[in-house]
Amino acid sequence: MMRDGQFSRTVACEAIEAGLAAAGRPLAIAEAARTGAMARPQIDTSKNTISTPDREVSILLAIDAPRIVVLGNVLSDEECDILVAYSESKMAPSRVVGGTEGDNVLHDARTSSGSFIARGEIEVAARLEARLAAIAQWPVERGEGLQILRYTKGAEYKPHFDWFDRAQPGQARLFDRGGQRVGTFVLYLNDVESGGGTNFPKLGLEVSPKKGGAVFFSNVTADGVPDPFTLHGGMPVLSGVKFVANKWLREGLFV
Repeated sequence: MMRDGQFSRTVACEAIEAGLAAAGRPLAIAEAARTGAMARPQIDTSKNTISTPDREVSILLAIDAPRIVVLGNVLSDEECDILVAYSESKMAPSRVVGGTEGDNVLHDARTSSGSFIARGEIEVAARLEARLAAIAQWPVERGEGLQILRYTKGAEYKPHFDWFDRAQPGQARLFDRGGQRVGTFVLYLNDVESGGGTNFPKLGLEVSPKKGGAVFFSNVTADGVPDPFTLHGGMPVLSGVKFVANKWLREGLFV
């Protein structure tokens, strides 16, 4: 399994994780997530795979701090194609959270097009949401719907954070719909000819898009504090087109 290079720390952490799992840790985590006692989602990386109710997902890379997990075989080719086909005709220029009221506004930093699929809107989305909930051990009800994005040649999303900042005008009200964004899944819906990786500039890490794969990262620390090391961006597509789905997990029920 690929790791972040800190072998001694990683091996020790995984040994502890394995021991906790053997003692019933997954059930304890599920209960903590349900009751709101846990600050962020938890992906169990003590094994090389994660068993969900309908799919075996591969762990390709895991970093402890910030918590980043690269996953393979999250979606089938058919599921990817359905999500793209369902969304493509509804796409509009992507927006970012901005302004004094927290509205979604156009910005030069983001040059993709996108559309949204509400939670449970179509069967494939509902199936994927349940799978991601199992992977992250985080209830479906504490997640936003899917955002489907299309990046054509040259399109990008410059480095940014997914967590909300209460100090920023307009962002405080975003907490009202479910609290902080504590976790993010970026799901790759096609193979990209060149470019289009997910880059973490403070870590020197770039994840290449692979159809059916995903990268997960916790937007907050284990204590629930926004993590500055989760700065990330979508690198420019050099050739071809890139389709991704974003799934944001909230600390509370998303309404």
